[in-house]
Amino acid sequence: MPKGVFLDLASLHDADLDLAGLKAVLPEWRMFASTTQAQRLQHIADAEVVVLNKVVLDQATLRAAPRLKLICITATGTNNIDLAVAAERGITVSNVTGYATDSVAQHVMSLILAHHTRLLQYDAAVKRGDWSRSSQFCLLDYPVRELREMTLGIVGYGELGRGVERLARAFGMQILISQRPGGEPVSGRLPLDEVLARSDVVSLHIPLAPNTEGLIDARRLALMQPHALLINTARGAVVDNRALAQALRIGTIGGAALDVLDREPPPLDHPLLAPDIQICCSRHTPPGPDARRGRTWSTRRWRISRAF
Repeated sequence: MPKGVFLDLASLHDADLDLAGLKAVLPEWRMFASTTQAQRLQHIADAEVVVLNKVVLDQATLRAAPRLKLICITATGTNNIDLAVAAERGITVSNVTGYATDSVAQHVMSLILAHHTRLLQYDAAVKRGDWSRSSQFCLLDYPVRELREMTLGIVGYGELGRGVERLARAFGMQILISQRPGGEPVSGRLPLDEVLARSDVVSLHIPLAPNTEGLIDARRLALMQPHALLINTARGAVVDNRALAQALRIGTIGGAALDVLDREPPPLDHPLLAPDIQICCSRHTPPGPDARRGRTWSTRRWRISRAF
């Protein structure tokens, strides 16, 4: 009988997930809250289907799983799987696209708004008593900017990039679309370096791949305007994190708002978490809304059903 295993269920906040439909697809499942690097081989040794979110399945791990036929990723990115070895062994790798568009797009806009309204600074000022001690009815310590007529540069014009564009246009922002890194020129899109130089805000929506790792490096950060904001909700390693920390420290750019870092969870001494750096850093946003999770599970069940 086909066996399935879920390697990191806790990463999807399993307490409010209905797994009945997924479990019904195969006769036998093992569900693990998490899987460490040392546990990977043990957990997938006899599995034909592996469902995972962020567990890394490298060359050695895939070669040690002789029965494996299908890997289902409950996210869009596939950089945690050795795709070349999977293809060589005839293992199908399936990800989920289009399931997080609304959540990611609204998160990007919330980061843009928080930065330009100085939301976090004013919240902190009020809580430390600055407003109470003010000689007038309001605080004007931090300048606020409106988004209308600002230029948003979008790097990665797929489902997520287009979702961000729709919301940004509603705020009156002007849009520049970058050419795909390493791709053929496309009408209406501009070279990446030009987009960086002309944009007030740059939002990244590209997958992590050999040609995108470290794409936003010290040279490209230096192209950006001194007031510009860099948003990264893609993958942490598409930005050189050390170069970004230095750019923020010396004022090369005006700010950064990140949902991802190059190491997750980050060590306490991560360069972008240094106390002298002004940065808005959330956490790698989990699946979240029920509708989004529902779309994910529907896709997973369909893929597994087709495979068996």
